[in-house]
Amino acid sequence: MLGSLDYSHRRLLIVDPVDDCEPLAQQLQRDRWRVERSDLTKPMQPGYDVCIICLQPHHLGQLDRIKQLIHDSRCEWIAVMSGDLRHNTGLANFIYEWFFDFHTLPIDISRMHCTLGRAFGMGRLRHPDTKPSAIDDALMVGQSPSTQALCKLIGKLAASDSPVLITGESGTGKEVVARSLQRQSRRAKGPFVTINCGAISEHLIQSELFGHEKGAFTGAHQRKIGRIESAEGGTLFLDEIGDLPLEMQANLLRFMQEMTFERVGSSTPISANVRVLAATHINLEDAIEKGRFREDLYYRLNVLQVRTTPLRERKEDITLFAEHFSQLYAAEIGRRPRRFSSEAIAALLAHHWPGNVRELANRVRLGQVLAEGRQIEQHDIGLSAPAAPPCRPLDEYLLKAERQALEDALLHFARNMSRAARSLGVSRPTFYRLLHKHNLRSNRQADAD
Repeated sequence: MLGSLDYSHRRLLIVDPVDDCEPLAQQLQRDRWRVERSDLTKPMQPGYDVCIICLQPHHLGQLDRIKQLIHDSRCEWIAVMSGDLRHNTGLANFIYEWFFDFHTLPIDISRMHCTLGRAFGMGRLRHPDTKPSAIDDALMVGQSPSTQALCKLIGKLAASDSPVLITGESGTGKEVVARSLQRQSRRAKGPFVTINCGAISEHLIQSELFGHEKGAFTGAHQRKIGRIESAEGGTLFLDEIGDLPLEMQANLLRFMQEMTFERVGSSTPISANVRVLAATHINLEDAIEKGRFREDLYYRLNVLQVRTTPLRERKEDITLFAEHFSQLYAAEIGRRPRRFSSEAIAALLAHHWPGNVRELANRVRLGQVLAEGRQIEQHDIGLSAPAAPPCRPLDEYLLKAERQALEDALLHFARNMSRAARSLGVSRPTFYRLLHKHNLRSNRQADAD
């Protein structure tokens, strides 16, 4: 990845430059940097790799403006200031929190050149694609074989209009899969309508799905458009389909067979052009055996199938997902994303993740809020330190290996101590000394006793 960095077009912005910046700018231009200058009052254009701001006393009242500028820029920032400003505690904390590095005047050009190179490289590693990404699609961040296989499968299934059944544990990203299928399909510009079949009462689910006419039942004061009708031309996502009441399962089956429906209180059929995606965390085949789910509906929904993998089975994704969520939730609270300490990473990797990706996202959000230092520590994410492996001092391992070697030599050369010593590459006196050290006796010594 480092080898793919393009150093031929590096853009640097200097905000509120001072006279000392001019020699630096000239040198950087000779080194193929594109240097631009601006002031804090002007809106910042996108696309810079690194930014420098020359902090002056009047900036102390504009820290919120600078913070917002850094947050929106998606690049690394370096502060330049006079030595006396370093003693301002508030400014020092601000620089510690928000800047990649800082320099004091006068600028040491060679040192600044090195800092800019590191900042450029770090910025490209953090943001390899400066184009806006689908921020809600954390699935695409994963690099584990199972996640990559899932992404590939989604790409294949997206081209079809057939129903898809998405199965997997709670919190594994079933709705993310459904949205990815919609986004990559020819229905991408159509609506994506979700209904949680387990969150709506049995008496209201029919009206929610199919809609109702005015006066259809007590309280129906006007016509209501149902979720199916709202999804016209797009995708209907039936979350927790296993919780759908049996009576409604029959109505849904009829709709899927004919792709027509009637509003409650009406006998006029309405055609629907929607793709149906369904998700469940329960085993529907077990539910069929227990009489809680219709077998014919199961086969209508299970034309194509996607199974999400628990987070504990794709450890390679944990750190990537954590960094991804850290970026998202830092934006919520208006601060620079914090890195994770090595202890926090170890705790993340050791955790079993019963709540899967949803639990990870919540713990990272908690860490961004609670962290007080530059890094998120394990206690910030509510995890204890992983149990240390049962290790002993190295000397104990060496002594054990030495004793085992002596025992093997005695076993093979019980009556010939010279050969036993030679097999271990030591002299006979050394061999006897080692036997004494480990309180071992040869058969010859035993016979003498």
